[in-house]
Amino acid sequence: MSHPVRARQPIRAAVGDTHPAREIGPLTQTDIVRFAGAGGDFNPLHHDPEFVRSSGFPGVISMGQLQAGMLAGWLSDWLGVEHLREFEVRFVAPVFLGDVLRLSGEIVAVDGPGPASAAAPVTESVAEIALSVRRGDDTVVRASAKAVVASS
Repeated sequence: MSHPVRARQPIRAAVGDTHPAREIGPLTQTDIVRFAGAGGDFNPLHHDPEFVRSSGFPGVISMGQLQAGMLAGWLSDWLGVEHLREFEVRFVAPVFLGDVLRLSGEIVAVDGPGPASAAAPVTESVAEIALSVRRGDDTVVRASAKAVVASS
């Protein structure tokens, strides 16, 4: 017997809304190896300390897509993956083993509302979200997203 997957309704959102930040870490070599295996990124910068030192980095660095994936997961938990429309990421600084990362975001604009319909019984708008991944006081990832939200 199959069970249909039901999408949740868009959340009500307004400019300035945030979601509780998520702290991840400290980042381990196991985290990096697992992600490398899943994504096929076996660049020696992510696992070979001698190669890393010869490249001028102080230690093994995480692949940017790992941080992007963490941020996308956090954003999906907040707004619902079914409501995401755009997700853009900019890697600002390398992330190293042992780093503790803090994921956060804020709704910076809400366009809309669009008309309600049988397919979309809630009046919907599109929210723009500013996102970041920080290591202490330093931003390591800047991102933006757009998602469907219910008009407040």
